[in-house]
Amino acid sequence: MTIREFKMPDVGEGLTEAEILKWYVQPGDTVTDGQVVCEVETAKAAVELPIPFDGVVHALLFEEGTTVDVGQVIISVQTGEAQAPAPAAAAVEAEPAPAARQPVLVGYGVSESSTKRRPRKAAPAPAVAAQNGTAAPVAAPAPAAPAAPAPLPAVPAQPSGERPLAKPPVRKLAKDLGIDLASVVPTGDGGVVTREDVHAAAAAAITPRTAAPAAAPAAAPAAVAAPVAPAAAPALDASVRETRVPVKGVRKVTAQAMVGSAFTAPHVTEFITFDVTRTMKLVQELKADPDLAGLRINPLLLIAKAVLVAIRRNPDVNASWDEAAQEIVLKHYVNLGIAAATPRGLIVPNIKDAHAKTLGELSESLSALVATARDGKTSPADMQNGTITITNVGVFGVDTGTPILNPGESAILAVGAIKLQPWVHKGKVKPRHVTTLALSFDHRLIDGELGSRFLADIASVLEHPRRLITWS
Repeated sequence: MTIREFKMPDVGEGLTEAEILKWYVQPGDTVTDGQVVCEVETAKAAVELPIPFDGVVHALLFEEGTTVDVGQVIISVQTGEAQAPAPAAAAVEAEPAPAARQPVLVGYGVSESSTKRRPRKAAPAPAVAAQNGTAAPVAAPAPAAPAAPAPLPAVPAQPSGERPLAKPPVRKLAKDLGIDLASVVPTGDGGVVTREDVHAAAAAAITPRTAAPAAAPAAAPAAVAAPVAPAAAPALDASVRETRVPVKGVRKVTAQAMVGSAFTAPHVTEFITFDVTRTMKLVQELKADPDLAGLRINPLLLIAKAVLVAIRRNPDVNASWDEAAQEIVLKHYVNLGIAAATPRGLIVPNIKDAHAKTLGELSESLSALVATARDGKTSPADMQNGTITITNVGVFGVDTGTPILNPGESAILAVGAIKLQPWVHKGKVKPRHVTTLALSFDHRLIDGELGSRFLADIASVLEHPRRLITWS
């Protein structure tokens, strides 16, 4: 028997720390290779971490709510691997000497870094160390919870003795679908199993799988609620005049990104107020269309489509600034960002290749994006490589704003509230649905003329939605 340690991994996004939101296991529980043992929150998203070996949980080294540096040991597991007897006082907290470089994938740990980090203030010391063969865990051992369902019998597609490489979302997907990663033929760089590989393996399977996927979603509400609880805990006290809230997670990275964007890209914001009565009528007509039955049809969907049409007419707005190469990078694809307010803070996932989607496909993507963000399950990959963003401040009854660019993007469109207002229509004052759009853009990439034409085209499509056809 030996004690194996699992370190806080680098999820492959260059992050340096993560907060442990929830432990799914306790000392004494049996774990299997690929089983999710905890949920952590990085600066970008919440991620579930699978353990990369079998055994019995020996100790949890950090409590929930603790921020841990990448590379620190977070859990130790007693495995059945035979090794030469070690002295009884061998400490679990002792770091093993680094061996050959390991793949930088969640579940595999990381190689030692030469980067020097400043000491963390008031960081809790590891709560567990094995001394004289006795563990002092964070919490007393609870009754062993049922182990996660073991993967299906392997149909080896990997070389014998090697473990398949895959990132946590892919491992979670495979587990939910009942697919053994060892049976999947990898197509990713360096032999990494991708989501597409898992879906292909699931499609080839004939046996129905219903019980295993149902197990993972059942735990989701607790995982999502965890970070919200601290905000509700403090009771109001008239004698308390201030409350300090630690800046971490999504809030921390959002603050850094907004400061960097505001003082790097020269922002210009333009506004336009116009009549969207025809668009609102079209929304109602599309809702009644049997070809779109079951899809979520709302003004945001048509606004997104209008933005895509305007980009096609003004392709130079879809670009980024490469400071190092001193080049403007013109994008021939649109990854359309949608700003979403979540319990963990503001995030901006994007719809990949939105320009190539039909109205129905765009509706499905928007619904999936919102649902995933609301559940706190947006992955880092979903928030990368955006080109232009829409932020809908109108849902809060706000008329407009001056939005700050998402770093690396060329423009962001703020959509104001749609209200019935007196409006001159065909020479008479009538009640019409009116809204205001605000477009902020990077003046290094977009000059006043291009920005004005782009914003005017968006408004023109929404004022006369037939242009969704004539300009497409």
